[in-house]
Amino acid sequence: MTRAFFDDKNMDVRIIKIEGSVELAPLVGLADGIVDIVETGSTLKANGLEVIEWVTDISARLIANTASLKLRKKEIEALQKKLEAVTQ
Repeated sequence: MTRAFFDDKNMDVRIIKIEGSVELAPLVGLADGIVDIVETGSTLKANGLEVIEWVTDISARLIANTASLKLRKKEIEALQKKLEAVTQ
């Protein structure tokens, strides 16, 4: 998705996959900028960063295969309820 975003803008960029505290990459000179999944942007602000451009909206899905849904239905439903409680 990141590559397509920059290709659409005809920008030649080097993309480095970073996991963990990606907002630190610009602060330590590892990157000029980051493409990050954010909810509120508060972590960016706390590190002196700002959103320059919105790439896209995202969504999350809970997926369970048929066998797991039959064998672990109560556990999966409990997880579903917890996820719904924190996302509403």
